[in-house]
Amino acid sequence: MSKQSVNIVGAGFTGLSLGYYLAKAGWQVTIFEKDSEPGGLAGSFKVEGENLEKFYHHWFTNDQHIMDLIKDLKCEDHIVVRETRTGMYFANNFFKLSSPLDLLKFKPLSFINRIRLGFVVLAVRLVKDWKKLESITAKDWLVKICGKQGYQVVWEPLLKGKFGRYAESVSAVWFWNKLKLRGGSRGEKGKEYLAYYKGGFASLAESMVSAIQEMGGSIHFNKGISEVSKSGALLTEAGESFTADKTVLTAPLPICASLLKNATAEAYTASLNEVQYIGNVCLTLELNRSLSEIYWLNVNDPGFPFVGIIEHTNFEPKESYKGRHIVYLSKYLPTDEALYKMSEQEFYDYAVPFIQKMFPEFKTDWVIDYHVWKEAYSQPLVTLHYSKIIPEFKTPLESVYINSMAQIYPEDRGTNYAVREGKLMAEKFISGKNF
Repeated sequence: MSKQSVNIVGAGFTGLSLGYYLAKAGWQVTIFEKDSEPGGLAGSFKVEGENLEKFYHHWFTNDQHIMDLIKDLKCEDHIVVRETRTGMYFANNFFKLSSPLDLLKFKPLSFINRIRLGFVVLAVRLVKDWKKLESITAKDWLVKICGKQGYQVVWEPLLKGKFGRYAESVSAVWFWNKLKLRGGSRGEKGKEYLAYYKGGFASLAESMVSAIQEMGGSIHFNKGISEVSKSGALLTEAGESFTADKTVLTAPLPICASLLKNATAEAYTASLNEVQYIGNVCLTLELNRSLSEIYWLNVNDPGFPFVGIIEHTNFEPKESYKGRHIVYLSKYLPTDEALYKMSEQEFYDYAVPFIQKMFPEFKTDWVIDYHVWKEAYSQPLVTLHYSKIIPEFKTPLESVYINSMAQIYPEDRGTNYAVREGKLMAEKFISGKNF
């Protein structure tokens, strides 16, 4: 009896986990990746010989799916869990927000509104049926819980920093799940603990690639797919054709729509484009000293263009990068905005005055090196009644499926849920169950 075969487009964590679990079950796995390395949005580059994510990454301690995969790979000794410090920049001041006591001392809010802000944690826990939140915007839900002042000071700047002109159309489901996930990563005293992987996420992706190859699978890097035929074959610009029993596209939905446009009805590809995305530009700084003691600094100043400043080496020690301090400045935005179109030099020059305003002692001679990374499909826009526009995993083509981050719902994108979705699809293929 011949092996079942699968072609997978994309070597992000969805494609890799799907390929890993299918290869483990004896399937013939072939993965096609347009980039030169695995990882997708968790892709990395080298700093002093060490892998570093292009876009900041960590796991919450309750991210069980990724932890199970790591244990299955027998790499659990690579997992590190550390306490982190969270803060907020508001009205030219820094505030610690790592514990309930920090919240009670948060003077930008009246005392009663500090208490109301604390109720958000309780409100998150009381949600038993998230579907009831699908018709409510995050803004309306948060104003109801913590009042206008709490919303305007704490949540509105973060929503606008994340979603820009789309901020007021974001569903309460998205925000509820974000708070639920983050709350589940706190210890008994309210302190936050996060997890990381020794050697960076790229090291884990490379271990998955090696495991797939050792089980007889193959992964083709720098191999972009240009089209899916009506028979389900993958076609390249060079005229190559690859067939398998199953084909899975793990790319963003607009790319899936482009791949399928000649093989499916126009109405179907139009439905894939109903989900909108925003992009991200991330400035990564390699510094000779630290900016602050805070790992995750939420920026609640509406005049500041970055939603957060993440000092990675306040989480993973600077010794991993031979003493260099790593700082990320993240900007989510639609790709039609001028900031997204800036060159690397232009974006760095644009950012420097804002860093100096926040950290007056900062000088450009602190910068050893910098990098600017862009991603057009960084975040699906989770709008009202989002569940109604998520496509099914099964496409109109008999053997072709889609498994993308836009289908992770009510949870949000992330490597933990990418692994979950990859494994679930593998289990259905293996069992022969219908989608």
